[in-house]
Amino acid sequence: MGSPVDQLVDLLDLEQIEVNIFRGRSPEESLQRVFGGQVAGQALIAAGRTVAPDRPVHSLHAYFLRPGIPGIPIVYQVDRIRDGRSFTTRRVLGVQQGRTIFALTADFHLPEESPFEHQTVMPDVPAPEGLPSALEEVGSVLGELPPFISRRQPFDLRYVERVRWTEEELKGVEARSAVWLRTNGALPDDPLIHTCAVTYASDMTLLDAVRVPVEPLWGKRHFDMASLDHAMWFHRPFRADEWLLYQQESPVAVGGRGLARGQIFDRQGCLVVSVMQEGLFRRIA
Repeated sequence: MGSPVDQLVDLLDLEQIEVNIFRGRSPEESLQRVFGGQVAGQALIAAGRTVAPDRPVHSLHAYFLRPGIPGIPIVYQVDRIRDGRSFTTRRVLGVQQGRTIFALTADFHLPEESPFEHQTVMPDVPAPEGLPSALEEVGSVLGELPPFISRRQPFDLRYVERVRWTEEELKGVEARSAVWLRTNGALPDDPLIHTCAVTYASDMTLLDAVRVPVEPLWGKRHFDMASLDHAMWFHRPFRADEWLLYQQESPVAVGGRGLARGQIFDRQGCLVVSVMQEGLFRRIA
């Protein structure tokens, strides 16, 4: 079986079955739907495999159209929209059992010198080495971990603030959350693998920022939630097997939908990725 990180790399290693067609595995899980981060990561791999390696991805915009069925392969069809002098654009459809479940547009940019630079300042937070892993923190309270925790095992996730377990503890809490993350082992040097690993991880905790004022992040859920869309901008090179701070906040939740935005910083304080996502929230009857 290999380590969880080996399994993640294997999950992102798509089978090419035609010039612009790839097939990805979908693990058999006791869950209602395929994890959105998996589909986004695989679709980005498919797009990237049709682009020259000297053009890293700089942005992606995606929609989750239908829930994927665990255990059934997903076929990714790549449309080579444009190959320009500086930018390359790809559109990818994820198809399962003849139905489109996911759509992604990704843009790749030949690196060039910037005439100026600026960025927001990285928050001052505790270092990851002094924080418990999410698996340790949650396992110490729940004992038996929920089934969906398996998707997190390739990553060492550490909450910057302690996990709150009761509604009383949530009173007055702002709609924000932050985690340190890195893979639980070294990844290959291929930059596309690191980009897709962070794409995978970006969907694991982002909607926590929407939920944290209204219900504990772990334990019994009062809301069914699903990712609706996902956008990412990649600003600088990074490694997913080194610590990254994922700062997340929700500016608005209304109409059964919650919007979350995230900023990912490396240990040197450089902003390397920006993320936006809207999620659907419905009260469980």
